[in-house]
Amino acid sequence: MELGAFSISLAVKDIEASRRFYEKLGFQSFGGDAAQNWLILKNGSHVIGLFQGMFEKNILTFNPGWDQGASKLDSFTDVRELQRQLKAAGVTLMTEADENSTGPASFIAVDPDGNPVLVDQHV
Repeated sequence: MELGAFSISLAVKDIEASRRFYEKLGFQSFGGDAAQNWLILKNGSHVIGLFQGMFEKNILTFNPGWDQGASKLDSFTDVRELQRQLKAAGVTLMTEADENSTGPASFIAVDPDGNPVLVDQHV
């Protein structure tokens, strides 16, 4: 199962303090808007998102249709097909993508330890 680009979305208390910390680890701003309380940082192929006040827990994030540089892939497994495969395997979903839609969509699963796993297709 190919889930696409991977990142971790961190629920942070102070986006500027977090940005400064991760910049010391070699991360650079790649996208987002600090004024809207979210930033995407990158160090090589490693991607982290900083989100202040948007959710309670850190989230594992996969983006079908993107490579690690957020460039669109020519070929990928659609989020709705991934959702069907996971449901067939017995994975319970917290939210679901509309099976009758096309294009951008997402769903959320929760692992056995309560960690949210977001599969978020932007293309």
